[in-house]
Amino acid sequence: MSLLENLKWRYATKKMNGTPVAQEKIDYILETARLAPTSSGLHPFKVIEITNPELRAKIQPIAYGQSQIIDSSHILVFAAYDGYTEERVNAPFAQQAEERGLPLGYADDYKNNLFAKLSTLSKEQQFNHAARQAYIGFGLALAAAAEQRIDATPMEGFNNEQLDALLGLDKLGLKSVTILALGYRDEEHDWLVNLKKVRPNHEDFIIKFN
Repeated sequence: MSLLENLKWRYATKKMNGTPVAQEKIDYILETARLAPTSSGLHPFKVIEITNPELRAKIQPIAYGQSQIIDSSHILVFAAYDGYTEERVNAPFAQQAEERGLPLGYADDYKNNLFAKLSTLSKEQQFNHAARQAYIGFGLALAAAAEQRIDATPMEGFNNEQLDALLGLDKLGLKSVTILALGYRDEEHDWLVNLKKVRPNHEDFIIKFN
């Protein structure tokens, strides 16, 4: 199926039936997030994969009781850097040099200018920059789930600070951005499953300068 057909098929699933998703399908979705493009190749986010029932039961009230937290097969927490440090900016360039067989320091001018620019931002602005990169991976993961015919629910409706504390993300220098619940729709009990997908009309959405 084409990407457009997959996107027309998917919707924000409101009720899942608890059927497990094969791990190879989850790994495929995770790989799309890992391969996502990011600003200057910094890739300033991680994905936390959670299946543990006890942990998910603790997350559900943090997510305002949403049933997909426990009825899904897996939940993925996208978490971004809480800020940029010299080490965090250096690391991807060092990896590039090693894996591409380039001399260490080949991009020092660019890297140093980049860190200088990022350093002028407040910690909140740095996190917001990192979070926008996380959303690129998040969007690709949504599309990959649709390709695999895995239902997905994107979630921003949760208490970020409480989730960060529960998962110990502060110790990792991370802050939660969004949650992606993955599983299979409960067609009998999901009120949204058969409703028409509604998006802005093409002529209202596209602005052209010819």
